[in-house]
Amino acid sequence: MTETENRKRVAIQGYHGCFHEQAARIFYEKYDGRTPDIVECPTFDDLYRSMDTGHADAAVMAIENTVSGGLLPNFELLRKYNVKIKGEVFLRIQQNLMAMPGQKIEDIKEVRTHYMAINQTRPFFQAYPWIRLVESEDTAKSAADVAGQKLKGVGAVASVLAADLYGLEILKESIETYKQNFTRFLILDDRITIPKEKVNKVSLCFTLPHKAGSLAQILTILSFYDMNLTRIQSLPIPGKSWQYFFYADIKFDNYLRYSQAISAVRPLMDDLNILGEYEAAI
Repeated sequence: MTETENRKRVAIQGYHGCFHEQAARIFYEKYDGRTPDIVECPTFDDLYRSMDTGHADAAVMAIENTVSGGLLPNFELLRKYNVKIKGEVFLRIQQNLMAMPGQKIEDIKEVRTHYMAINQTRPFFQAYPWIRLVESEDTAKSAADVAGQKLKGVGAVASVLAADLYGLEILKESIETYKQNFTRFLILDDRITIPKEKVNKVSLCFTLPHKAGSLAQILTILSFYDMNLTRIQSLPIPGKSWQYFFYADIKFDNYLRYSQAISAVRPLMDDLNILGEYEAAI
């Protein structure tokens, strides 16, 4: 079997060169020493479909961002599909202005990128009023289109990886307004086994009886067992007025104490789904 055949096929939402691919490379190059084969998917639902149909072995999915918050529909996908979280990557989102080689910023009349990248870089472009910002479906695809059509006077805002893959020249690095802009990506891969001695984080989804104090009781027990609640998110349960799914991320130092905490809170919940046990990235 060749090295190419051994490489993990990892589904991402977006195109080659996007931030999802960067996250996939960071995780799998560290995990098994190989750059993964990327399976492009137009939507987050398609990540799971690609795994269900055998087109991908695993997937990488963004779940939250330090500027824009949680990607709420993706929490629902974690509950809906039975693919466990086996890792995470925190990636700094660095936006870069790029174009066909040999041009200067003064030559650029139009810049294409995703609307979120426009929002993240708009103050930079205020110094270049002659540049028109045009929304596209994906940052990396914007770079691919500029390179593929050899467009002069047209730039793209995308990752350094996109510039490398498509042969574009970076005119200005890191033009995003907020430099501490990180996205957390989840690794969805049932083929990975994480040794218990390395597991120090868990993602849960649970529901509670519809009565006063039920959530406070759960949090008190978790605190007693030294569980560090790093995130909690509630989403409505369809068809049940004022009742919610709770999504929680918990870090811990001792797997036995974690197991004891789960045993203690499980009887107090209507339903508990362990979405994944894994090694925390930070």
